[in-house]
Amino acid sequence: MAPTATSETAETTARTAPHVTEHAVTVAAPPAAVYALVADVSGWPQVFGPTVHVEVLEEAGPEGGEQLLRIWAIAGERVRTWTSRRVLDPAARTITFRQVVTAAPVASMGGEWRIQELEDGRTRVTLLHDYLAVDDDPAAEEMIEQAVDRNSRAELLALKNTAELGDAREELHFTFSDSETVFGAAGDVYAFLDRADLWPERLPHVARLDLTEDEPGVQHMDMDTRGPDGSTHNTTSVRVCFEDRKVIVYKQLRVPVAMSGHTGRWVIESLDDGTVRATSWHTVTLDPEGVRTALGPEATLAEARTLVRNALGTNSSTTLRHAKQFAEEARGDS
Repeated sequence: MAPTATSETAETTARTAPHVTEHAVTVAAPPAAVYALVADVSGWPQVFGPTVHVEVLEEAGPEGGEQLLRIWAIAGERVRTWTSRRVLDPAARTITFRQVVTAAPVASMGGEWRIQELEDGRTRVTLLHDYLAVDDDPAAEEMIEQAVDRNSRAELLALKNTAELGDAREELHFTFSDSETVFGAAGDVYAFLDRADLWPERLPHVARLDLTEDEPGVQHMDMDTRGPDGSTHNTTSVRVCFEDRKVIVYKQLRVPVAMSGHTGRWVIESLDDGTVRATSWHTVTLDPEGVRTALGPEATLAEARTLVRNALGTNSSTTLRHAKQFAEEARGDS
């Protein structure tokens, strides 16, 4: 899971033994619950800070025991993507992984999650990595070591915090969506959402937006949003845009105090009746302490869920309505 990588051909340039690192944490939760969080890649963007998006490309074996994953994650100031193959062993509670297509400067990267039950009922999680830099470059080795150490520590702490929520996580974690039916082209809806740099002139609630790209389709957004009371709120996000599928996924990097995580996606679907359905999905994890800080010591999680759902839903619904108008006007002009 820690970011890394290279092309497969670069592996032939490595001459030395792999560098090996080990990080560990003790978690006050049962091992089955901890293992489930690591095994479920769909939840990684909510659990692990560096992880932006994960897709399962292939799955085989009993209970999906072997998977090919494409992972987008933050390494330093950039979003990097790589492909990993992993093998899950629920009986032994181990998950091994090996990158098969990566991004420079790593020649190879792999490792293992080991989840062990302790005598006192707690769980010991060990995360191992082995890696080689392209051409044994010392500067690249140092950069990789720092990234692995930083992300491994962050991932283990996040795993511990999430697992120790126990059953309370079900109340803290929720997903919702809003949709619009569009009498226009899916490509025009996608274009409106993709060109977020134009949102300040297109959307009434966006006061300012700076957009940069690490590479085509991988966007960093720094946005000021106007609230109903006239105040502005700053958010930073990373987006991965899939033009061929008309899907944009994103992760909010700086979340309001009441949340510990916020991810989402824009999905544009062409329907059989010739219309287009544009949907905004949000997945949110609340922070109990943050809820009390933001809303007062007597605030309930139910109240926080309602407020968050209304705030996020209002903005995304406004964006969808303007995307609808844009696409329908474009169709009328054609």
